[in-house]
Amino acid sequence: MFRYPLLSLALGAVLALGTTGAQAQDEFIVVQSTTSTLNSGLFEHILPLFEEKTGIEVRVVAVGTGQAIRNAMNGDGDVLFVHARPAEEKFVAEGHGVARFDVMYNDFVIVGPPSDPAGVAGMTDVVAALSKIAEAEVPFASRGDDSGTHKAELRLWKEAGIDAQAASGGWYRETGSGMGATLNTGTSMGAYVLTDRATWIAFGNKGDYEIAVEGDPRMFNQYGIILVNPGKHPNVKAQAGQAFVDWVLSPEGQAAIAGYKVDGQQLFFPNAGG
Repeated sequence: MFRYPLLSLALGAVLALGTTGAQAQDEFIVVQSTTSTLNSGLFEHILPLFEEKTGIEVRVVAVGTGQAIRNAMNGDGDVLFVHARPAEEKFVAEGHGVARFDVMYNDFVIVGPPSDPAGVAGMTDVVAALSKIAEAEVPFASRGDDSGTHKAELRLWKEAGIDAQAASGGWYRETGSGMGATLNTGTSMGAYVLTDRATWIAFGNKGDYEIAVEGDPRMFNQYGIILVNPGKHPNVKAQAGQAFVDWVLSPEGQAAIAGYKVDGQQLFFPNAGG
């Protein structure tokens, strides 16, 4: 269970965090985003600040990055806020987005049970750690949902020269779920899990699980923001959507992101323009 029950949603559900003024004006935008920005509690922290300043309500559709991009490609949203840079750049190159901007970053980690059956605890080489997990054939829980985290995980397996998906249903378990649900599944079955650090910090059901692998530069996790192209999708609320993009990239928005902490730990590190 997460520490932010307000943000506990079914996959793909819409979160509306609005101010009275915004509701009175009936002005809102839809942001297609990833589950990590929601599960971590970041939106609960920053959206009220934006809404109070602008009177624009923000409704977040929290799904895996791949699904968020597909939704935005269908014109079902005004802003895309995800973490899979190659896919984001392709989205813009194909004319679905106006421009992509870096927003913030953190990193991925592998968490695991204290028994550490693969012997990877304390490792900083993620490719070597994944190789040991595969060799030992110990449980590994994957999101398996085409999210940004899943894309990063598959990239790392590929670098290790391992086709983990070929072992699906065996030691490799694909949940087809968001990060929080996958962590719950993983911890209940004694599996290793690749997760973004922010979701792990905010996750309230850790039990005796600990971070086993961290610190590899290949686990860097960059987030980007894009205004959906109103030229391709006329229903896009370009002015209000751009106002949100501008605010997120502004010193005020970046400070709001930096100011979000759980248990004294900063979850995201703003780097707009950097």
